[in-house]
Amino acid sequence: MALEDKEKWDKKHIQTPIPTEPIELVTKFARLAPGKQALDIACGMGRHAKYLARHGLHVDALDISSTAIDSLHGLENITAKAVDFDTYELPKNKYDLIVCTYYLERRLFPQIIDALKEGGIFIYETFLYHPDNEREPSKKRFMLNEGELEATFDDKLDLMHIREEWVVTPKGEKMMIGSLVGKKKIGGMNIEDFWS
Repeated sequence: MALEDKEKWDKKHIQTPIPTEPIELVTKFARLAPGKQALDIACGMGRHAKYLARHGLHVDALDISSTAIDSLHGLENITAKAVDFDTYELPKNKYDLIVCTYYLERRLFPQIIDALKEGGIFIYETFLYHPDNEREPSKKRFMLNEGELEATFDDKLDLMHIREEWVVTPKGEKMMIGSLVGKKKIGGMNIEDFWS
């Protein structure tokens, strides 16, 4: 594993209060998953994995932080595993739902599509670069570019939600975020094309 990343996130999970409530996109759209197999990428302390598990999904919860993963061991319907996303490969055609929030690893984007079953739902939200952001991650490469989500996923998913908007963080900082919810196309076609 990338030891520096692991140590950074272990420390953050121990010292910094992390939100415990799921984001609105998850509570609004997770119910559209066509089956019960879910993946929470960069799950942190498991706010989304726990929410999904409470609603009957079987969740693979993945994170680089052993502190985060240890907190999820033994919870019903959650299989927690420490992984390094620089090298980890997602299994193909396994998940009805994939959630990834506030983590950006572009190398995973094609793997996410391959890991979804046809008709599976992808929910994504993270920070977007804007010069007026009041707080930024440590490196610009960890932020989306304007229009990036739509350009990346429009031909692979039926987009149900795509938005770039200003939010105020729990610490009161104004930040731009990008969010997306999409359903994996059936046979590479739009669902509407399939029925016409």
